[in-house]
Amino acid sequence: MNNKPDNYRSAKNRKVVIWGLIILVISILVAYSLWHISENKQDNTATDFRSDFPMATPQSVAEGKILSQQYCRTCHMLPDPALLNRFKWKNVFPQMGLRMGIKAHRGESYEGTIKGDDLIIPDKPVLNEEQWQDIIDYYMNTAPLALPAQNRPLPIKRELPFFNIQKPLQSFDGKQVLGCYVKIDNTVKPARIFVANGQAKKLYLLSAQLNIIDSVATTGPVVDILFDHGNTMICTIGNELGANSDKLGTITPLTITPTGKMQLASKPVFDKLGRPVQILAVDLNNDNKTDYVICEFGSITGELCWMENLGNGAFSKHVISNLPGAIKAYIDYQDNKLPGLYVLFAQGEEGIFHFTNKGNGKFESREILRFPPIYGSSYFEMVDMNHDGYKDIVYTCGDNGNATLVLKPYHGVYIFLNDGKGNYKQQYFYPINGCYKAIAKDFNGDGNIDIATISLFTDARQPEEGFVYLKNTGNLTFKPYAFPPDTKFERAVTLDAGDINGDNKPDLLIGNAFFDFGPFKYNITEPLFYVLKNTSK
Repeated sequence: MNNKPDNYRSAKNRKVVIWGLIILVISILVAYSLWHISENKQDNTATDFRSDFPMATPQSVAEGKILSQQYCRTCHMLPDPALLNRFKWKNVFPQMGLRMGIKAHRGESYEGTIKGDDLIIPDKPVLNEEQWQDIIDYYMNTAPLALPAQNRPLPIKRELPFFNIQKPLQSFDGKQVLGCYVKIDNTVKPARIFVANGQAKKLYLLSAQLNIIDSVATTGPVVDILFDHGNTMICTIGNELGANSDKLGTITPLTITPTGKMQLASKPVFDKLGRPVQILAVDLNNDNKTDYVICEFGSITGELCWMENLGNGAFSKHVISNLPGAIKAYIDYQDNKLPGLYVLFAQGEEGIFHFTNKGNGKFESREILRFPPIYGSSYFEMVDMNHDGYKDIVYTCGDNGNATLVLKPYHGVYIFLNDGKGNYKQQYFYPINGCYKAIAKDFNGDGNIDIATISLFTDARQPEEGFVYLKNTGNLTFKPYAFPPDTKFERAVTLDAGDINGDNKPDLLIGNAFFDFGPFKYNITEPLFYVLKNTSK
């Protein structure tokens, strides 16, 4: 028989309830933590915190720093250990070691870590085992356990008051869509739209009202279209968008009848190209014949080349640079001089180069901006941002489809101002995970240059990064906006600007990249592309 008073039993019950609540809260927190780590393997905060590598001696770390400065910068800008966490650096060493002739290290085979038959491995290692280990020790002992979070000066508003969002017909919706190229064609009136479906390998021609005019099958994903004095040329990257060493890229004439019927030529003008991504028409040697500049991005190897027009349909290829990763080029027209080039290279030796045309097919190069090899350079534009009469550089980095896949706080859009002498200094940065392209224009006619950006490698918890509109409020200050939360959109691979409806205001066209697969299927569809009609006054 229990003779204890009721107040004692009540107090005991309260303690039981309190302890039960404490245990419940702790269990929830632990479960959430485990889920958070599991769901965000690519996140800065969810990295491999194990220290399953031996701690190095101060001497080894010091030696590794010296050796890295001596050897790593022979191919590219020396990367700071702080640019990656330790776990990701472990993924880099096999690929870098293989390039220096190190096929295995302390029981770990490096062979097969780089795919592609164009990799040239030195016959003998350029470093001995102890030297290579010193470099590993330097990075593994000085790199952070986790990268810092984004330092975003202003949050992104989930509203887009400057544009009317339009999606195409339902026939373009799918659980997997890849709008690999979009183009607003203002060479004709009314304007028309080109949209390439990278999965179906098909190019669509649409009216300004988004009605399908015609479509044509292509040999691979379309990545560029050149309009040149009434001629249209289609650039395909190869069989697929992903990195490879194939030379299956083509550039083929496209005929479009007055009614919009399209037909590709039976044979390309240029073929056997290593993942070409851009073609430009320019008379580089001043012989009054149209030559072509081609950015062959390649993979391990690549080229920036020009095709000299010899007349009668014959061309001679000249290599301007054999660096891989040529992704975007602009013609540099100068008074009384042969045209030169500004080119962004986004692979290995990442940077923006100026190529001065010296004549006789010779070019002199100068690197005007340089970036670490893990930045993932993706695009740049040359535009006078501060209205001082000199073209500045708007640059994006965010390519994250490699061995260093982790959210990087330095991904985003940058502005480098021109001092008038061809020197560029960073004046602005806005962090956007996986930023892939930026178009700088005065979209609302207030005299300030705004910036529209897209991202391909977004943070899953921040889908608003897929499209960010940076409204220029003056003096290089910007307010960020994005799609409203109810818009089905997370990431894009391409973007274009132009006047679609003839109101003299630049609209936007976005190529969507949505893939609903894996264990967390949403069972939803998204459109192949989006149109953003400019609604500014």
